Amino acid sequence: MSLTLVGIIGIITLLGVLFFLGMPVGFAMAIVGFCGFWYVVSFKAAINMVGTDIWGTFSSYGLTVVPLFIFLGYLAFNSGIAEKLYRTAYKWFGHWRGGLAIATIGAAELFAAICGSNTATAATMGAIALPQMNKYNYDTRLSSGTVVTGGTLGTVMPPSVVLIIIGLQTEQSIIKLFLAGILPAILLGILFVLTIFVLCRIKPEFGPAGPKTDFKEKIKSLTGIIEAIVIFIIVIGGLYAGLFTPTEAGAVGVFFALIVTLVTRRLSWKGLASSVVDTLKISAMVFFLVTGAIIFGRFLAVTRLPFIVADFAASLPVSPYIILSMVLLIYLIGGCFIDSLGFLVLTIPIFFPLGMKLGFDPIWYAIILTMVTTMGAITPPVGVNIYVVKALAPEIELATIFKSVSFFLVACILCIIILIIFPQIVLFIPRMVQ
Repeated sequence: MSLTLVGIIGIITLLGVLFFLGMPVGFAMAIVGFCGFWYVVSFKAAINMVGTDIWGTFSSYGLTVVPLFIFLGYLAFNSGIAEKLYRTAYKWFGHWRGGLAIATIGAAELFAAICGSNTATAATMGAIALPQMNKYNYDTRLSSGTVVTGGTLGTVMPPSVVLIIIGLQTEQSIIKLFLAGILPAILLGILFVLTIFVLCRIKPEFGPAGPKTDFKEKIKSLTGIIEAIVIFIIVIGGLYAGLFTPTEAGAVGVFFALIVTLVTRRLSWKGLASSVVDTLKISAMVFFLVTGAIIFGRFLAVTRLPFIVADFAASLPVSPYIILSMVLLIYLIGGCFIDSLGFLVLTIPIFFPLGMKLGFDPIWYAIILTMVTTMGAITPPVGVNIYVVKALAPEIELATIFKSVSFFLVACILCIIILIIFPQIVLFIPRMVQ
């Protein structure tokens, strides 16, 4: 049996059998990768590969960046920083039609700048914003859709866990990936705001205007964003200036957040314990995904399937952007049925070499893949952010939340198209630090 056929059988087994049996993505990739490597090389080599590669990855000092940034996000949530961000945004935009929804996007953008998780961002904004939008008689299609899609900003805006994982898998600079994600995240947030604005112009009943706030009160409310802005400047500014490594930046961010919460006495012992437990849960999930991706990636490498696919695609007499469109379509469809982060780590060993063979800039290509991964978090039937909002608002029908996402998917697609046409939006800041 040829090595290429072995690789194809491994992928079919993974997607067609183990995933549909409900096996967690990380375990499924590890099992298929180990058995495939055993078949192609030997059992002893497979055992040595697992021990050597996993130890080499998890003994790396740089991997501690994952739990640090996740912990930073949960500290911000449990200490009330996110709630203050929302109140500030509400003071400035709440009197517009759809103003509460716009405030939710604005607060999500700021919170995403100190939180690396899309689910944490969705859960935080949902817990704060959904009751307020319900109070002012917002249509549930707008309120739920805003929270679901606002959470995706945590996937793109640094310090994004997705960007960290891509950096680890592809051996790219996490600092440059973080810097590359800033402008695309801002652009996506602006497109979400424009979507809300247009919806509320067409259907004013979707988002009734709230009470007006005088200018003095608006200025006073800006104190609510100081902590988040300072954390972002310290973390990302320190990275940009070369003062910190990503791991050191995460540690400094956590330290500053703890100091703020101690001084203001807004973090209870219960909140601290909850932050630690939630960080451990999310970090363990990410590490299991990384473990599975390492083993499965080694199996694909010995079959040479990724390189064969890359060479074949590069030889096709079509534009590289046609092939890119096909890759993005695969991510979009795959994200509908498989956890988006799991699907990303599964496909990176195949599609990243393809992108390099087509001549795409690795930083730009990573951001494009991240952008399409954000759509997987909000597309039914597996979009994780949808179920986060459903858990927060059980009275909202799941079908209603599914429909609400359609309003914002257009903005996501438009954002990707803009970044493809104008790659300098992604590359402008990273190239400044070369």
